[in-house]
Amino acid sequence: MIISTLKTKNLILLETISGSRAFGLATENSDTDIRGVYYLPKEDFFGLNYVPQVSNETNDITYYEIGRFIELLQKNNPNILEVLASPEECILQKHPLMDLLKPEDFLSKLCKDTFAGYAISQIKKAKGLNKKIVNPIDKERKSVLDFCYVLHDQGSVPLRQWLRECYYRGQRGLLQEKCGLVSIDHTKGMFALFYDESGDLGYKGIIRHEEANQVSVSSVPKDEKPLAYLFCNLDAYSTYCRDYREYWKWVSERNEDRYNVNQKHRQNYDSKNMMHTIRLLQSCEQIFKTGSLDVRVANRDELLDIKAGNRSYEDVMKKAEDLIWSIEHHYSTSRLPKTPDLEKTAKILINIREELYTNK
Repeated sequence: MIISTLKTKNLILLETISGSRAFGLATENSDTDIRGVYYLPKEDFFGLNYVPQVSNETNDITYYEIGRFIELLQKNNPNILEVLASPEECILQKHPLMDLLKPEDFLSKLCKDTFAGYAISQIKKAKGLNKKIVNPIDKERKSVLDFCYVLHDQGSVPLRQWLRECYYRGQRGLLQEKCGLVSIDHTKGMFALFYDESGDLGYKGIIRHEEANQVSVSSVPKDEKPLAYLFCNLDAYSTYCRDYREYWKWVSERNEDRYNVNQKHRQNYDSKNMMHTIRLLQSCEQIFKTGSLDVRVANRDELLDIKAGNRSYEDVMKKAEDLIWSIEHHYSTSRLPKTPDLEKTAKILINIREELYTNK
């Protein structure tokens, strides 16, 4: 099943302009997204050729089979509810049977999870992006040695510094490869450090190689005296490794055009994504305040200001937090049902199919 087939066989029940143009947030560079609903011919629906969704290569145009469409409505999927609540001026085509589907039959308290829950996940993502932009991680990966410290007087010094500056038998500078470590009982990450200048004692060094994920311990003669005591912060090293992987994975996968836009306004967040996050939270607040969904935004200038990066990261986060508080408040007093009436909406689907197949 392809889009052209839907049109030539007159299978489309609803076709709307969606996205930024439906929200009233389009600019001169905005794409035109199309969303719609179709039904399968009777033989395909009852046979083995059920196709729940049809899209073009870029997903700018997507149609949902009527059964899949109502299934997603029952789950309060934000994108699908917005298609059903499309502004009149955005509707390109609509079969009279689609009037049987009304947003008020589907809106429920599930919207808190589907609208606000998704928005909150995007806020966490934005905070992570903020952290990545503000705290970039060098490409050169640190080793365990960078998380080791040698006790000195009443404090400690980084191991690498200590190795460079330590005097041993009249000479300055030690090699980590000639060191030997012995674990200290009843402590975590503490080691006695020994040194074998000759290399005859077979010490394994502090690490065996730069890619090692932990320090090495060695067998040390009982009469040897430690040169120092070392602490290895493996917890901090594990956190660094995780952050390093996440950061450079993000660098390899990020949208460079959008990243460059974000760099230009220097607000340290994905401004386009945060605009839509705020819009989603506003929609959720409206649903619980009024029991209805108006797709067209009332604060176009403010949202486009966020998209342009004219609002600070802190201001946008504050707005999001205020909206989340408001959603929680109105959710507690909302008269919306916990879930849509599945039996009622399923009957509507049956009626639509019967009418379509009878007429055919």
